[in-house]
Amino acid sequence: MIQPFDQLICPLDKQPLQLNERTWCCENGHSYDVAKQGYVNLLPVQNKRSKDPGDSKAMVQARRKYLEEGHYLPLARALADIVLEQGDQTLLDAGCGEGYYLRYLVEQAEQKGTKLSVAALDISKWAVQAAAKQDKRLSWIVASNNAIPLEDNSVDTILCVFGFPVEAEFKRVLKPGGRLIMVDPAVNHLTELKSIIYSELKSKSETLPITGSDYELTSEQRVNFQVELNNNDSIKNLLTMTPHLYRASIEGRERAESLQRLAITADVWVRVFSLTA
Repeated sequence: MIQPFDQLICPLDKQPLQLNERTWCCENGHSYDVAKQGYVNLLPVQNKRSKDPGDSKAMVQARRKYLEEGHYLPLARALADIVLEQGDQTLLDAGCGEGYYLRYLVEQAEQKGTKLSVAALDISKWAVQAAAKQDKRLSWIVASNNAIPLEDNSVDTILCVFGFPVEAEFKRVLKPGGRLIMVDPAVNHLTELKSIIYSELKSKSETLPITGSDYELTSEQRVNFQVELNNNDSIKNLLTMTPHLYRASIEGRERAESLQRLAITADVWVRVFSLTA
């Protein structure tokens, strides 16, 4: 059974929120309407660093098209297997994007008969809008990992896929002994694309995404597979959905955008950290 996670808190005063028809309200009178797409915006204006934070509408659309073509399905499978090892649970997708990995995970949970109570947040309004349209059963939230609008000790598992972990906030919302599952690029991720768009490839030392003593690394799996992009649209979507679009030179982007075929390596770490303190 799949159900929405409902232990939300007000982003202004941290009081519990109650859902009244299509409005979340706290006892101090703050209210947040559920949008027609099925999400709630719990990112106050004063907490925004820009007018339109997070991934742009173009990035979200490109990622949705790219992922729906199945190019990263091996990663979605590996991630779902690891999450669902635990059985019934409350789950937060912290940085859900347009929801591809979470939707696959939920589908697998339904097939297994696993009960999930799910919240998903992203700082990008465009990402959450796109995600919420696909599955109205989950709690979709516009919010930041720096101020997660969930109650203390309320989540069994946090999923952070190519996201930005905030260890103190993750610790606050996790139950004692809860899991943090991090997905991060490994050293060879998208090397072929990088060699086209950059004049020089910089070597990057790999470090753990979580360093605090409150967390223990309990497992790690390296997911590595090849992807064949056989049309120009898929290549452009890959470039648009990544930060490389803004880091590359004009010449580098033009080289990539002119290609009709590209073979790339997906190289990703999936790590499980347990909350020890």
